[in-house]
Amino acid sequence: MNTRNGIRKEKGRVERPSLIDLVFSWSIKDVFNNDLYKSQVKQIPETFSSEAEYMDSFTTPLIEETRADLCSSMETLSDSLCCEIESIKQCKRFKLPKDLFYAIKLTKRKAKMKNDDDDECGKGDIIAITNVRPKRISDLDRPGRPYVIALVQGFNEVDLTLSTLSSKPILVEDIVEKKEKSERLFAVKLINLTTNIRIWNALTADPKVGNMNIIQNVLHPPFADVDNCTLCHSEEKCGASPFSSIKARVCSSDLNESQQAAVLSCIGARECHHQNTVKLIWGPPGTGKTKTVCFLLHSLLKMNSRTLTCAPTNIALLEVAKRLVKGVSESSAYRGYGLGDIVLFGNKKRMKIKDHEEIYDAFLDHRVKVLNKCFAPKTGWKCNLLAMISLLKDPKKQYRLYLMETKANNNLKVRDTSPITSKDKRGKKTWKQVISKTLKENHKNKKKGKSWQKEKQSKHGEEDGDDVSGKKEKNEDVKETIIPLTFEEFVRKKFNCFVECLYFCIENLYIHLPSSLISLEVVGKMFGAYHSLKYFQNLLCNVSKEVLLNAHKQDSICKGSSFMKFNAERIKTLHLLKSLPSEFPAPNSTEDYSKDIRGMTIEFCLTNACLVFCTVSSSAKLHKVGAANPFELLVIDEAAQLKECESAIPLRLSAIRHAILIGDERQLPAMVQSKVSEKADFGRSLFERLALLGHEKHLLNVQHRMHPSISVFPNREFYDNQILDGQNVRFENHGRHFLSGEMYGSYSFINVPHGKEEFNNKHSRKNVVEVSVISDIVARLYKEFLRTRKKVRIGVISPYKAQVHAITERVGTKYSSDARSDFSVSVRSVDGFQGGEEDLIIISTVRCNVSGSVGFLSNRQRTNVALTRARYCLWIVGNGATLGSSMSVWEKLINDAKERSCFHNAEEDQNLAHAVVAALLELNQINVLVNADSLLFKRAKWKVLLIFLNSFYGDT
Repeated sequence: MNTRNGIRKEKGRVERPSLIDLVFSWSIKDVFNNDLYKSQVKQIPETFSSEAEYMDSFTTPLIEETRADLCSSMETLSDSLCCEIESIKQCKRFKLPKDLFYAIKLTKRKAKMKNDDDDECGKGDIIAITNVRPKRISDLDRPGRPYVIALVQGFNEVDLTLSTLSSKPILVEDIVEKKEKSERLFAVKLINLTTNIRIWNALTADPKVGNMNIIQNVLHPPFADVDNCTLCHSEEKCGASPFSSIKARVCSSDLNESQQAAVLSCIGARECHHQNTVKLIWGPPGTGKTKTVCFLLHSLLKMNSRTLTCAPTNIALLEVAKRLVKGVSESSAYRGYGLGDIVLFGNKKRMKIKDHEEIYDAFLDHRVKVLNKCFAPKTGWKCNLLAMISLLKDPKKQYRLYLMETKANNNLKVRDTSPITSKDKRGKKTWKQVISKTLKENHKNKKKGKSWQKEKQSKHGEEDGDDVSGKKEKNEDVKETIIPLTFEEFVRKKFNCFVECLYFCIENLYIHLPSSLISLEVVGKMFGAYHSLKYFQNLLCNVSKEVLLNAHKQDSICKGSSFMKFNAERIKTLHLLKSLPSEFPAPNSTEDYSKDIRGMTIEFCLTNACLVFCTVSSSAKLHKVGAANPFELLVIDEAAQLKECESAIPLRLSAIRHAILIGDERQLPAMVQSKVSEKADFGRSLFERLALLGHEKHLLNVQHRMHPSISVFPNREFYDNQILDGQNVRFENHGRHFLSGEMYGSYSFINVPHGKEEFNNKHSRKNVVEVSVISDIVARLYKEFLRTRKKVRIGVISPYKAQVHAITERVGTKYSSDARSDFSVSVRSVDGFQGGEEDLIIISTVRCNVSGSVGFLSNRQRTNVALTRARYCLWIVGNGATLGSSMSVWEKLINDAKERSCFHNAEEDQNLAHAVVAALLELNQINVLVNADSLLFKRAKWKVLLIFLNSFYGDT
């Protein structure tokens, strides 16, 4: 196979253009032509006759989806990142006609971004190079001033230079001429194509290269099933089953029966080496899906089964990884031991790793930095351990060597101080920087109940001598005689230098090395040495010169209690240090910290870890590493949110034998931008397709989240009453009343009949009256919180972005959105809440019309997600008449609420009535207020009439 950015070239076949080549070929007219690929996009079938048909079924819908993504981005150019260009130069790789590589240097000025996650260019971005800062699409498509599209292949953050592949040749001479004329050039970020390129590469790669075993087994029924494997059954009868201890662990856990069955089924699949299978774990809302996955992964870790765990998003991935890391850390004899078997990698900024300090020790970038420091040839573990042993064994000998070298250097009158002293200064300065930086990154993770770790923090404030060294080094050009340190000064200085390095290594090696490379016994010895060094360091501060001079002599005439104590501790510490390994298996390294060293350490970590976590898209990077120790299992969490074609990225990793998909196809699928691709089922997941074909699913059938009054409707409507309420939610203490009144019970529909649908400038709907009602409810919840001081987390959900924005403007700035605060309010779309939960959920349905039209609100999967996020209370705000005549799931919900006496009119509550009146006045809907049939008029007609008259006469 010959590739160039995704091009596939096979013998006997015409060269296929890459996805980037297709994007480069589009004009603006093409991008905005929604019918460009309509005739070429075919319905993706449920079954496939061959691997080729399977792969080809997704390629054209992917092209169309890419076009739609680009079109959507260009429609909102004013929101896009725009950077001014300082210069453009051809790269060494530049070669006509296609290898149009350019280095684009940006100025430090850039446009302010509305989306903080998109505040810089990066690899995989498609940018437009233009001589105007575009606000609308016409700014790009101007006669005589064409724009150029380019793909960013790298970004140097230091000098702000983009490495790009351009769609057309850029005349550098013209750029220089324009600069001389003070014309400005801009780079505008449009979309990131990284994931789409990775999908394309997985779909178009040579089927003879990479793993196709699992894909072959999901083309059509019947599907391979471990339960029907005759070879496995025969081995089990012979007593060859190796996971009896794990099975006992599962059965004795606090998992319920359905969770245990799911875990055991997956572990059983792992033991089968005779066929390749896919397991489906079906996890409806609140059924402990994450708990089940973490228990499964912890079991696989104990079995030393190398497993890749993926998820479609960073949020879903971090949720699983955090819980697993916590479980492994807390179950270790030494807190944190075993985390070296777990690696999480990805984009640090997009993952917002700084907000997840509990998982920092498992993050690959951090681990690589720490290990490179521990294994540094001149300042790492080995050299400092051996140096400390030599010092403790015979300090007088080390001092004599120091004096000899100092004398020799003084005789030569070299500019530098003696090698040993200079090394002290450089080494200590290097380690102070190393430790200071690492401890800042790892500061909070080290506060885990270990007294020795707390002592470490205070020690760094007690350093002396470094400042003096620093000042002396400023006068390196002055040739002067060095006055040697006294014996006591030398010993204390050398000890403190070595011990500081050893402390750092001991505190980090046991966390960051895989347990296969550092045993529990060695860790115990390291901590024994740590405590001994601590104690000896305190003794060294106060010991006399006489004791120091004779410390290494067993028959010394100095027999006082101070000597005996000091010497006994010296011998003990020396013995402990000698029992430690001077070397650990590590990546091959040299003295300079180059990119190659970092790459080798990355491969070392990924190859030796048992559990690796990354997004599905990022798993493409693993095709290049870990060949020496391939993965056995693939676990995909939230698999029902993943396009089937994207799952091909990890499924094609070599040697993966089984895949475990966890999800719920009755919740939201993957987002698809193109209507054409959506109609072709491009957003359908592998999980959903297999479920449609009757593939066995392990249902988790006990929900532990929702109050029974909340769960009853979605259970009946979406899950055929298969879900049971857990014992914890059936207890009385699971019910909480945040406000008084029947309207504010565990489940309530609050009817707001006088709302008004409006469109914002992006064609999304909002309803100001519902915004006012919700704002009033949240304000009263906050007032009640101030009275009771009972912690409450509130979620406000709406399916429409305009409504989310309107509610956020009203309530989002008044209250904290941080879930860790005692009173938090999170306002998000339905899609944004998938996988989340809060104490109280308020849903704003927005729609209000006489026709009963509810648009995409009728989507059953979206409705299911919205209705299943609450723990204690779910309050739905909407127009009962509109929803009740919608001929959708919402009509059933309204009827159910009325039957259960959970349907309430907003006007029944005086505060809400005032909120409605205020909103209607804001909308100038006076006719609603004076309508004699209106409940508002009936309950407060004189007040309303007075407001109306004041308003009327006030305007004249």
